[in-house]
Amino acid sequence: MSLGAAGFAELPAPPYWAVVFSSRRSAGDDIGYGEAARCMVELAQQQPGFLGVESARGEDGFGITVSYWETEAAIAAWRAHAEHAAVRATGRRDWYTHFELRVAKVERAYGGGHAA
Repeated sequence: MSLGAAGFAELPAPPYWAVVFSSRRSAGDDIGYGEAARCMVELAQQQPGFLGVESARGEDGFGITVSYWETEAAIAAWRAHAEHAAVRATGRRDWYTHFELRVAKVERAYGGGHAA
């Protein structure tokens, strides 16, 4: 996976799939969170069908991570990955007060910006 300008994922032309993970971090124990997040991105990058990822988190603990995949089957395989499942369980128990996960097929994509 390569990142383009300002951390945007470089993606192929649609269609492809997006998994949108919105979460609110708990105010408690941070032990292992940063390392687990980094490891999950590295592991996802090794999975067949992975296209890219974009992530942001505010000072208030609210964050959004969007991962992009070639197919819905690739998403299902990632969900079934044992290490990913273990980290998800830890997140639900220790790191998040609330989360939402949405899966969507991207039919169109475009962007723009100003040269720096």
